[in-house]
Amino acid sequence: MGKHVLLIEDEPNIIEAIRFILSRDGWRVDVHSDGGDAVDQISSRAPDVVILDVMLPGRNGYDILTDLRGRGLSVPVLMLTARGQTRDREEAIRAGANRFMTKPFSNAAMLDAVRALGAA
Repeated sequence: MGKHVLLIEDEPNIIEAIRFILSRDGWRVDVHSDGGDAVDQISSRAPDVVILDVMLPGRNGYDILTDLRGRGLSVPVLMLTARGQTRDREEAIRAGANRFMTKPFSNAAMLDAVRALGAA
């Protein structure tokens, strides 16, 4: 594939799991862990897919995504969260998420979601 994913996540175990899953499938995975400048990182790195955690230091994923979409950036975004209630999913969709996934996730589900977003 050779596509590029930007993972915005601050939990080291999640970072390593996602990096392993996607790298093994041929994706280049960059990581950023601070919500404060995440929009600038997305803009400058121009990934094919963004995996965005909801709870980040500096700024939450919903605000990041709202700002991203407000700037007209249409990169596909997979919102990742430990909170999987209906209102969390609805808030992610309102902010402009293309997909929503809860932690813990299966390797297969993560790979399927990123492949689908990368093909869009």
